[in-house]
Amino acid sequence: MVTVATGTEIPDSERERIQIGPRVRALRDNMGLSLRDLAERCGVSATTLSQVERGESSPTLQVAARIAAGLDLTLSQLLRLDEGGSVTVVRAAERRRGGSPKRGHVVEILTAPLPGQRSELTRHELRDGARTGNAGDPPMHEPGTREIALVEQGRVVLHCDGVDHPLQQGDCVTFDADLPHHFENPGPGAAVLLAVVSAGLRRS
Repeated sequence: MVTVATGTEIPDSERERIQIGPRVRALRDNMGLSLRDLAERCGVSATTLSQVERGESSPTLQVAARIAAGLDLTLSQLLRLDEGGSVTVVRAAERRRGGSPKRGHVVEILTAPLPGQRSELTRHELRDGARTGNAGDPPMHEPGTREIALVEQGRVVLHCDGVDHPLQQGDCVTFDADLPHHFENPGPGAAVLLAVVSAGLRRS
C-alpha cells in the first residue's frame, strides 16, 4: 500500500497498472488543452505526456499526481479510485433540482456529479409563458461550450444571440451556449425539453 502526498492510498496492485493514457487525453481534449498547455500546468514535459497518452510509458505515482493537478483533479479522481465502478445510476428521486419554480421553470440535472465530467444532461419543464434564464437558473456557460436540446413536449422558442428559433415537439437544436441565450415557452400548454451541455469544446 502506498500513500501519496494528497493522502490517497494506492494499493500495490493498482500502482502496478497505472494506465491512464486514454483518460488523460480525453480530459485534456475536453478542456481544450494542447500537450504544451498541459505540460505547463502540471510541470511534466510534453514528450512524457505524449508517451503516457499513447501508452508507451506508465507514470510514477508522483508524475500521475502532477498530471492530475494539471487537469484540476486529485490523483484518486484521475485513477477513478473514488468512483463506485464503471456504471453510475442516478435514480429519479436522486435528481438535483433547481430553476425558478415560482416563475414556471423547473430544471432537473439527470447526470451524476462525477469528477472530471465535462458534459451534463438536464430536463427542463416550462409552464405556459415561462422561460429559462431567470434568477436562480444556471449561469452563462464558459467559453467554447456547446449545447444540444431536444423538445420532448410542447413548443419552445430558442432566443440565441438576438435571433429567434421556433421549435416543436421532436425538434433538436445544437448551438454555441457561450452566446446570450434562453428558451421560452410561447404556449399553449406546458413544454419539456432535454438539454446536453458539453463544456470547453472548440468551434470548428
